[in-house]
Parts: sequence; structure tokens; C-alpha cells
Amino acid sequence: MQIFSANLIGLVRATSVALILSTCSAFAQEEPADILSVFGQFDTDVSNENLLAALEDAAEAGQPIALWRLGVMYENGEGVAADRSKAFQYFSQLADGHANTPPKSLEADIVAQSFLKVGEYYREGVPDAGVPENDDLSRKLWLHAASYFGDPEAQFKVGQLYLDENEFGYSPLQSARWLALASRKGHAAAQATLGNLMFNGDGIPADPVEGLMWLTLADRNAHGTEDEPWITELFDRAVSIASQDQREQAIAAADTLGSRFGG
Repeated sequence: MQIFSANLIGLVRATSVALILSTCSAFAQEEPADILSVFGQFDTDVSNENLLAALEDAAEAGQPIALWRLGVMYENGEGVAADRSKAFQYFSQLADGHANTPPKSLEADIVAQSFLKVGEYYREGVPDAGVPENDDLSRKLWLHAASYFGDPEAQFKVGQLYLDENEFGYSPLQSARWLALASRKGHAAAQATLGNLMFNGDGIPADPVEGLMWLTLADRNAHGTEDEPWITELFDRAVSIASQDQREQAIAAADTLGSRFGG
């Protein structure tokens, strides 16, 4: 049986880390890369155990992509036993160490999403990690992701917080401002929520045509997603109330602006 030296094992890990990070960096602007899937494209024989070790080495060195991927793996139980405590620790390390990452940088997307993740964990607390529930900190984390990074999911969440008296306080106008930011980036849930507010005039001046336009875009963008049922319900309700002229104007506007806003 061949015995590998510690130096050789270290070299294999280092090579794996370099290969993973250099490959995944090209995908970082669109969405967090699935490192395990990407790694499988190469003609190399690295076991899951060695791959996990390589990711851990990279995470220990503070590499954002490795921290993100390990957090996702432990959160979902992908190749490892699900462990919310470890997932929280990796996401927290990513958020803490890279809070000032430039918004347009390669890692900005996964850093912003780490703020979202940590905020979600604080909503429920992580008893195994000794982390208590902390809604105030959760709100601050989401607001940082929404304002500094301009993350559409975070902007949607902040918009929701302004519709809850127990969160930021009920303020439809503030909610609409945040929802509009996310809506222009093609976020279907934000488009539906904004459209519903505008169509019905819930706390803001009613604009049935623009409201129905956003609902139309949301209905198109939500197709095949988990948000589709409730978005379709809001859309169908608005369509049943709107006049023929309002429907025609809304559809025309959605057709014109759809390419800009994801519809």
C-alpha cells in the first residue's frame, strides 16, 4: 500500500483549492457556483472526502466561495450531514469578514446572500450554536444587504418589513420604494406585492394600470416557481376587477417593459 506524505496531501489539497476557486470565480456574479458540480467537469480523481478537506482549507483561509459552499452543504445536507450550527458559522464568517466587499465585485452576490442567510437564522435562533433569536439584528442584516449590496431578495424582504407593524412599522410608501427597487431587477414576488399595493391603493395612491402591469410581469416571471400560486391568485383577482381598457393598457406596458424587468 502506498503511503502519501503530509506534504503531498497538502499539495493535492492546495491544487484542488486553486482549481475550485479559479473555476468558480467566473460564475460568482450570476449565482453562487455549485463547486461540487463544477469540479466534476475535470479529469481528476479527488474523493468527496478530499474535496471537503480542500473546501475547508480554503474556508480557513477566508475564501468567500468556499465559505458559501460549505454553508450551503451543511444547511442542505449535501455530501455531509445537515448541521444548522455549522451552516450558520460558515455564513456568519462570510458576512463578518466581507461586509465591505465592493457591491460590483465578483463575490458581492454570495456575500449579500450570506447576510440574508444569517438574518434568517437569527429569526429562529440556532440553539445548538448558542445563538438566540434576535429579530432586530435580523432586520439590520437584511437592510445592509438591501442598501449596500442592492440585493433584490433583501430589498423585497425590507419592503415586507415595512408592511408589518411589528417590524419596521406599517408604512406602505416606504414599502413601495423598496419593492420598486427589487421589481426593476425582475424579482417576481416584489413585483406582485408592489402591483397589489398600487392596484388597490393600499396606503398609497391607487394606480390600477401600473399595478396590473407589475402583477402581469410577476405572473410571467413566477411561472414554475414556488411563488407562482399566490402570485397567480393576486393577478387573477386584479384582472377580474380591472376594466377592459385597464387590462389592455397594463398588458401593453408589460410587453414594452418586460425585457427590462424580467418579464
